[in-house]
Amino acid sequence: MSEAVIGRQYGYAPTPLGPVLIVTAAGALVGLHFANHARTPSIRDQKAGSDEPMVMVRDQLREYFEGNRPRFELPVRLVGTPFQVTVWSALLDIPYGQTSTYSTIAARIGRPRAARAVGAANGQNPISIVVPCHRLIGADGSLTGYGWGLERKQRLLELEGANLVTRSRGALSGS
Repeated sequence: MSEAVIGRQYGYAPTPLGPVLIVTAAGALVGLHFANHARTPSIRDQKAGSDEPMVMVRDQLREYFEGNRPRFELPVRLVGTPFQVTVWSALLDIPYGQTSTYSTIAARIGRPRAARAVGAANGQNPISIVVPCHRLIGADGSLTGYGWGLERKQRLLELEGANLVTRSRGALSGS
């Protein structure tokens, strides 16, 4: 799963949920992480980028958060195990404003008993927001597991107009 960081460029984009670190390589988006978070990779010894893919990501993120972009149109390279890439690819098929469940994705990829493995792969998604891991919810409709925090997950789903059930696992006051 590891890949040499040679050729990677990074930059930041502001969002209403906090700044995000953008990572590109060979003209494609390979990472989108909320800044200043334990799960965000270190960017030491990498080149700051202002290339076309970086500008496209910033522009499309701005449009998304303004409510004007339901689908990202970016060159994306998914870097992970074959199973992870299969799960992340399936996430890209969940429409804006809709949700799916771990078990539904497991069935869709031909592994109906792998809901937990889907959850684990979802938790390792390196391209948040663009690869919409926030659109996966529990089988009972509850908000579950989001590496960037359940509050951010809820805000992303609300931004998209998803019909949310008020039950959640974890600390979401007022839900």
